[in-house]
Amino acid sequence: MTPPRPVVLSVEQALSMSYATLRFVHLGWRVIRIEPTPSPNLRTRGDPNRHIGRKVAEGDRHSYFVGPNAGKEAIALNLKEPEGQALLARLIRELSADVFCTNTMPARHASLGIDYAALREVRPELVWCCISAMGLAYPNVPGYDPVLQAQCGYMDITGNPDGPPMQNGPPIIDLKAGDEAFAQVLHALLERHHTGVGRAIDVSMAQVATSWLLTFLPMLDMGSPPEELKRSGNEHRQFIPTNAYPTADGFIYMAVGSDVQWQRLVAEEPFCPLARPDLATNEGRRRDKTALHAAIAALTSKHPAADIARALRAAQIPHAPITPIERVMDQEFLQGALLGTTAPDGRAIRLPPPAVSTQFLESQDRQLGFAPAYGEHTDSVLGEVGVSPSELSSLRERGVVA
Repeated sequence: MTPPRPVVLSVEQALSMSYATLRFVHLGWRVIRIEPTPSPNLRTRGDPNRHIGRKVAEGDRHSYFVGPNAGKEAIALNLKEPEGQALLARLIRELSADVFCTNTMPARHASLGIDYAALREVRPELVWCCISAMGLAYPNVPGYDPVLQAQCGYMDITGNPDGPPMQNGPPIIDLKAGDEAFAQVLHALLERHHTGVGRAIDVSMAQVATSWLLTFLPMLDMGSPPEELKRSGNEHRQFIPTNAYPTADGFIYMAVGSDVQWQRLVAEEPFCPLARPDLATNEGRRRDKTALHAAIAALTSKHPAADIARALRAAQIPHAPITPIERVMDQEFLQGALLGTTAPDGRAIRLPPPAVSTQFLESQDRQLGFAPAYGEHTDSVLGEVGVSPSELSSLRERGVVA
């Protein structure tokens, strides 16, 4: 007999937790996102990300919202009211929810009835997970990805050496926090299999971000001056040469990671002029890396990228063209891995592949349902736990649901 799908309820908005719960969707789990009822002071409703980017579907589904929320259900509850909190408790109980997630600022948890202490009373087996800027110990600190990139040193090590602080292209701290929430929930569910009880998970975006500085921060205690770790453009700070180099028709990125690779490289044209004893070791190449990068650029710029790529393949040097973002999903290695969804008007929309392919996605032909409209599943989900049509009508009139 097929076991029931795990059920995740999530008071989520923006990206970090939405990405975490998307990974549960990839496993075939049921994810129900809970958004607030409309505020009389706002023209928009629900998750602010619903209204960011180009409009894709009726009402409130804009382009920034669609990808992270494909395959989910959406309901709208007024958790500021006791009746709304009672409905949440009813959902947790009647649906035998396995996981509750939120990235609401911790200072608001108790007033909304979504703190771990309250929900544990409803269902002791519940795994509770929160993502916030600096964790539960700092309940009033709001957080956005670029702000955390600034605070945790990322902008000091990103960009060109003579340029201003710069954020990474993707919102990597949001995504890393989501990945960590996903992993910790799986760990907690494994523990629950043995103990029978859930637990609270506290994900601090700031701590998550700092954890990734493993090849930077320890070096400060091992003799590296701060200047050695600062912005270095496209160079690698330790492995020389690793950089983007001009060609006659564009750019190519190559990474030499060992002295053996260097010896293979300088045995191939047009790199043979660099076969010098003083460059045979990484430390030798580091001594005047600026001149070495310029010498390599002078050689590569005389040849088409395809010719440079052939030489790098012959030398078994990792390399790649600088792929325009609009061509990333056209690459051969992604064919058969991409996910997809269909907009209400029939348009096929490609989605990035999952981090790791799953049996569930294969069984669905790698297609996910389109991101839900605001409150789209309120009636059906509440009806599933025994809320009658007349009760729903009354709840809606009083602003408890939307």
